[in-house]
Amino acid sequence: MLERAWVDGAVRDEVLVEVADGRFSRVQVSAGAAPAAERVPGLTLPGLANCHSHAFHRALRGRTQRERGSFWTWREQMYAVAARLDPDSYFALARATYREMVAAGISTVGEFHYLHHQPDGTPYDEPDAMGQALVAAAREAGLRIALLDTAYLSSGFGSPVEGVQRRYSDGDVAGWVERSTRLARSVATRDDVVAGRALHSVRAASADQIADLAGHIGQVGQVGQVGQVGQRADPLHVHLSEQVAENDACLAAHGVTPTRLLHDAGLLGERTTVVHATHLTDDDIARLGGTRTRACFCPTTERDLGDGIGPSRRLRDAGSPLTLGSDSHAVIDLFEEMRAVELDERLATRRRGHWSAAELLEAATGTGQDSLGFPDAGRIAVGNRADLVTLDTASVRTAGTGGDEGTAVFAAAAEDVTRVVVDGRVVVRQGDREQIGRELAAAVDRLWEDT
Repeated sequence: MLERAWVDGAVRDEVLVEVADGRFSRVQVSAGAAPAAERVPGLTLPGLANCHSHAFHRALRGRTQRERGSFWTWREQMYAVAARLDPDSYFALARATYREMVAAGISTVGEFHYLHHQPDGTPYDEPDAMGQALVAAAREAGLRIALLDTAYLSSGFGSPVEGVQRRYSDGDVAGWVERSTRLARSVATRDDVVAGRALHSVRAASADQIADLAGHIGQVGQVGQVGQVGQRADPLHVHLSEQVAENDACLAAHGVTPTRLLHDAGLLGERTTVVHATHLTDDDIARLGGTRTRACFCPTTERDLGDGIGPSRRLRDAGSPLTLGSDSHAVIDLFEEMRAVELDERLATRRRGHWSAAELLEAATGTGQDSLGFPDAGRIAVGNRADLVTLDTASVRTAGTGGDEGTAVFAAAAEDVTRVVVDGRVVVRQGDREQIGRELAAAVDRLWEDT
């Protein structure tokens, strides 16, 4: 028996849920007395979806903020970490990072994966070792994963990859298709993994390569046909217009904005998510909204890197659904990401009240889960995956806030999560964070010990 729960778009009292084979078999609101049922105090939500993650960026937290700089100077520090990872160290770091996510109420992660090969670009003996390490880490941590296998073929609009980027590249489109298809077939053998696709950005391929990729990935409504396992249409994700410099370079190279380039290639649509979408023209917003392409905002990263504030409300009003991610993991807290969308809009417009708590909860749950290829998650409803995230409504942050959707979005933090159930299994309880912290310290320190 859930004391309070978010069901059908509102907080309900005394919600009785029953679970069979990892799914809700019964959901009854205002159920009254149920003596045999376990009582769960607090406010319970559906599982949260972290729609944009680079697991290895977790090693940068607290280290890249110590000096002045820009996105581009931060990128050099990120490259240094990327050069140090191997399948074993990546598994350890990803498992600890995913455990931190689960403890924050996240039941599904979208992992934007481009660390494919050895640092010099040579494939590992097991060519898919890095991707398989991420899937294994997610399974051990207790959450589902959409492994967004990423095409990264150029250092900038057709220029050859260089430095650590060599380990990102499969050489050409055919190489990426072959490896990505093989990886999809090897990992998506259970229903807790989606083998999705990603284009790193319009910078990471030439115009001809983008057109070729589009032909392999599929047109709008058919994304994910390459190596698709089962009947589910798998997602396509792409970084978009995170930096003004990216837009300027795209205009110089192609004469169009990044959004227009993707649109003309047929890569926008309901199964596509563009990440960041920070610096957009009016025409960009209309194209994204008109194709119902999702927009994933990562406010804690976008402010950490000085990216800017994207037009979240304008995109939503144009028809582009909102999802959320923690990206560089400067913070792993989807409650903070939710409220940051609204608070950033207030800073940009000097007005309040752009997003309701209910809209932001939907972005972090049902819409986010669907964007990662799990349309049967993110809602407490019969037949859906049994994910439950319970918040303490009497903590120093949440006490006196009403115990409703406003508490979840505008008061709670990851530290208020007391219990997490994923696919019907309890995967986090109070008291687990200390052990997770030790795992994180060991995994991160291992990467920095020689610097």
